This record gives sequence, C-alpha cells and structure tokens, in this order.
Amino acid sequence: MSANPVIDVDELNVRYGDFHAVKDLSFQVEPGELYALLGTNGAGKTSALEVVEGHRTASSGTVRVFGHSPTDRRAVRPRTGIMLQESGFSGDLTVSESVRLIGRLTGRSDVVDDVLEVVDLTRKADTLVSQLSGGEKRRLDFATAVYGRPELIFLDEPTTGLDIQSRDRLWEAVQQLRENGSTVVLTTHYLEEAQQRADRIGLMRDGTLRQQGTVSELTRALPASIQFSLPPDAATPPMHSAPVSGSTYVIETFHVQADLKQLLDWADAQAVELLGLSANPTRLDDVFRAVGSEPTS
Repeated sequence: MSANPVIDVDELNVRYGDFHAVKDLSFQVEPGELYALLGTNGAGKTSALEVVEGHRTASSGTVRVFGHSPTDRRAVRPRTGIMLQESGFSGDLTVSESVRLIGRLTGRSDVVDDVLEVVDLTRKADTLVSQLSGGEKRRLDFATAVYGRPELIFLDEPTTGLDIQSRDRLWEAVQQLRENGSTVVLTTHYLEEAQQRADRIGLMRDGTLRQQGTVSELTRALPASIQFSLPPDAATPPMHSAPVSGSTYVIETFHVQADLKQLLDWADAQAVELLGLSANPTRLDDVFRAVGSEPTS
C-alpha cells in the first residue's frame, strides 16, 4: 500500500438504529487502480460507499478521500465523478443540459459534445431525459460521471441495461480514463466484468470485508477442476478422482497441469477415451460462492 492512497477507509462502522450494516471495514484504493467492492445484496457495500462518496455520515471510523473528509465538498467533489444506480435527472432537461448542470455542480469543465460522443448520445443532445430509453439514461449517467475526466470515478452497476456495443464503449472509455490517471471504484453483480477489469477486489458479507486481493490471489485459494466421463467398460480412473454421477468424474486440484498430464498418461496407457474432458480454472464466481457459504458470525 502507498503512503498516499486515493481512498483510505479505517475501521468504518455504519449503523441504522440497532442494525449494524458495516462493521470495522478497512481498505485502501491506490492511485490509478480499478478496485471492485463486491457482495450480495445486504452485504453493506452500498452503505460503505455512500460514506466514501460523502452521501452518508459514518457511525464511527475514519474515511479519507485525497487526504480529506469526503464531506469536504470543496476539496473532494471537483475531483470525483459518481455514477449511481439511478441518478434521477430531471425529465424536463435535455441530455446536453443535464451534462452541463453536473459540470456546474461539480466545478469540472469539459466539452459536452465530446462527452456525448463517447457514450453515443450525440444525436440525443436535444432530447428530453424523459424521452430516453433505459439504456440511454444509463449512458447519460456515465457521461455525467466522467464529465471533466475526474481523478476518481465511482461506477455503481455501470452496465446494467446496456447492450453489448454500449458495454464495450463504456469499458473502452474507462480504460482511456485509467490510462490518463483516473482511479476507479466499481460495484457490479456481473462478476465476469470484475474478474476481467479489476486490479484488486474486496468481497463483503454481512457488513465485513471477508477477502481482498487480486483475482489471482483470490482464486488461488480454491481448487480448479478436471471433469470427464468414461465408457462403461473402462478401468478405474486415478484414485484422486471422485465420481459425481454415473461414469462422470471430477478431479479437484491445485495443480491442473500436472494432474491433467497424469490423467492423460493414464488414459493413453489404458487405451481409454476421456469423454467430455474439460479443465476448468477457479473463477471469481467460485470464490464469491465460497464466501457466501461461510458461517455467519
């Protein structure tokens, strides 16, 4: 961790009456990285990020953004872009008016037409927000978040409701912003996006941070699997394989290459065809499910 993180959360607690939503949460986000904070509904990630974004007061603990309290609007807001799940723009404003309004409110400057081009809303510049489709509104949310190329960008479920082409354009824009030095905090239920895009991931459950690290570090803790089926008259497969149904077997392993070679050598020696052979590396989905199955405190 660097001495000057963009975000520094230390022992954060958020309570709603008797409900303890966030419990002693600590993490840092480094300059230029894409950090994904993930968790099931009710895990506490939204409450935590609302404090980091300056929208909610912490019950206890310390949060710093660019070295300042997130409630120090003058110091933090011009440097921060936020894409909420629903931004709630006025339906009576046009697309371009909405973008300009955010610019005035945040103190950032940019060329509106250029920003709309990035999200393919140029033709909708004079269209009222109330007349936009759901996907178009989502692209407008993104446009206002990245207006002025802020140093820190929060993306809350950014690709929900977007078609494939719009998703690709959004991530291309995020990559360009990162190349220019922006730091990104992502929350999403599309785990494949986090796996592909995030430098580091924090997994929350029941208000606590259960695991944190790179995708490689998180997936390394769980075994990969090799699956295959055997003909009815085949010999018994290697002892470390376990039948899952009928003639289908699964090998769970932390050494995929070595165990796959051993299996193939055995099959060659036995003149056995391995039907439906597949080797599946551990994915973020597997880690997410493992965290979800942990006993609650």
